[in-house]
Amino acid sequence: MFSGIDEVDWASLRHAQGSAEDVPGWLRALASADTAERATALDGMYGAVHHQGRVYDSTLACVPFLFALLVRAEVPDRGCIVELLVSIGSQAASGAGSADGPPGPTADGRARAAVCAGAEVFALLADDPDPAVRRAVAGALVRFLDEPPRVLEVLRRRLRAERDDRVLTALTEALGLFAHRCPAHAGRALDLLAEQSLPPCEPGPRLAALGQLALHAPGRLPADLVPTAVGLLRQRSARRRLQAEPGTDTLVRRIRRLRPSDEQGAVLLRTLHRALGDRVDDRIALLTGQLTSPDPVDRCNAVWMSAGLLRGWRGPYEGLVRLLGAQLAGEHDRLRDAGVSVLAGLFELAAPAADDLHALVAARPDLWTHRWERCPPTLGGPLKALARTGDPRAVPPLAQLLAGPAAPVGLGREVAHLGRAATALAPAVRHRLGRVPLASPTAARLAAPLLTAVRAVGDRDAVPELLRLLAGAPDGLGARDAVAGQVIETLTELGAAAQAAPLLRTLLHTRHAATAAGALWSADGDAAAVVPVLLRESARPDPDIRRRAARQLARLGPAARAALPGLRRLAGSGPVRDRIPATCALWHIAGDPDPVLPVFRTAWTADPRTRSSIARCMTGMGPAAAPLYDLVTAELRCPRRHTAGGGPYGDRDVPDDEELLRRCRDMAAGS
Repeated sequence: MFSGIDEVDWASLRHAQGSAEDVPGWLRALASADTAERATALDGMYGAVHHQGRVYDSTLACVPFLFALLVRAEVPDRGCIVELLVSIGSQAASGAGSADGPPGPTADGRARAAVCAGAEVFALLADDPDPAVRRAVAGALVRFLDEPPRVLEVLRRRLRAERDDRVLTALTEALGLFAHRCPAHAGRALDLLAEQSLPPCEPGPRLAALGQLALHAPGRLPADLVPTAVGLLRQRSARRRLQAEPGTDTLVRRIRRLRPSDEQGAVLLRTLHRALGDRVDDRIALLTGQLTSPDPVDRCNAVWMSAGLLRGWRGPYEGLVRLLGAQLAGEHDRLRDAGVSVLAGLFELAAPAADDLHALVAARPDLWTHRWERCPPTLGGPLKALARTGDPRAVPPLAQLLAGPAAPVGLGREVAHLGRAATALAPAVRHRLGRVPLASPTAARLAAPLLTAVRAVGDRDAVPELLRLLAGAPDGLGARDAVAGQVIETLTELGAAAQAAPLLRTLLHTRHAATAAGALWSADGDAAAVVPVLLRESARPDPDIRRRAARQLARLGPAARAALPGLRRLAGSGPVRDRIPATCALWHIAGDPDPVLPVFRTAWTADPRTRSSIARCMTGMGPAAAPLYDLVTAELRCPRRHTAGGGPYGDRDVPDDEELLRRCRDMAAGS
């Protein structure tokens, strides 16, 4: 099977780690009878020869030998070799890029051609005795054998003969892929999927067929799709539990009982959810069925799928959130931890689960903090999630933590979600802020969350601690420089900027100049002193500095008329995200909607990240914003969150979108 392998000049070929002279050893080890040796070889193939999906000249040289391994029945783990070949051959289609340049007529294109040239082997392996091989080959046939009628016939024949549920599921997914890739032949593939979705087929393959029909032929789905899918899930789970009942109590069985999982079941339901897309009511009903399953593994899968729906789509989620809260009370740690993690990302939207979160917090003080290895403690998930709902019942345990010797890092940020309900925590927060070591490299990391809490509770008694953080020469703040802007904004919001005026003036020639100038304006209203500073800062090359200057100019209103020419230039060019602060400032200074509305309209569509800022400004514009109310109406009708897709939002995607919706509803109500 390795004929000619020594004739290849492997030393002249390359992979991710350099010379490919070690590749022949890995190829030979793939045929080894030793499991560990095969695993090491496969790691080498993925870690070097096909590192992160890239194709090298050594990758191309391996393809014939990988096919040679496949046709030898005595070679173990041939399913893994099929998967490796599928990954290598798929790179040209995915655009992952080769090691030497972009995809196309380079290594990637040649890799696909090489795998296609050997695809006859996949057809021969469709009836292989090893189910792992048959499972991997199903999709490979569709991707690489360029004979659609023959491919469809092989899949049809295997469906009739196959008895392994995992292989049947792979065959079903291959039919869906075939329908997508070969539309001229899709009709028969869809007929086969429809047959596979009905009795007497087994529950797992039926679920797989429903998912593929939902993706490729939703018109062929049954009217009672959701109850059918829930029923099939429960039948499948019941059979899986029976099969898992212990006979001989082996180590593997004990591990499975401690960490139960069902990845195939998760894939089946994720496919169905993905296919349902914006049919939010159907997805809520499906998740309701999953979350009320008697099987905790099904419920755990459902919790994580709920996160995808809640983060990506808008809808009436009160009932679903209550069901997530209900998962916290059981004895299954993985289910509880999953529920807490999802609820913590919902912030106020998790309020229907607040009772369950509070019950968990009260029953398990050991979960109030979490300590990662070699790291300071952080706030535990249950207490964090409860605080983020704004529930005042989070205050007593937070007070205990603040009174302890080592309050969790970041606790102040969660205190902020409680607003004025956290007033009782103000003295402890202030005390911690006063103990931040000014000369320590950790000063900013320790101070930033506490400053957030001070602002949230409006603690004017914390002004001495704030001034302490600003004290020192302009260039001598050390690590505190990272939070100086936040300190200034906190002083301004507390109405205490006048007390900091001497310190603020020393910062007018630092990177905090714009924020300091805005604070001085709030203290004495002396436009002549601060406008020149803001004009200078608004002309800086750094876009962050320009945005800060524009926001401060907006606060000055008509007193900043001298800045209008520069703001018009900033509003008229550059990335839309950078144009919005200048455009908002134009409105606040001149009150003229004509130069503002076109920029807002363009930015709203071009960069969804700007919508919250635009909506905030539009709210204050009143009737002058009426020409943009079509955007507001469309936003309220859109089922997709404007933060969907992750990107820069991360943990804030749900609350940011909910804030945008609130502003849009307010504008719609006042129109």
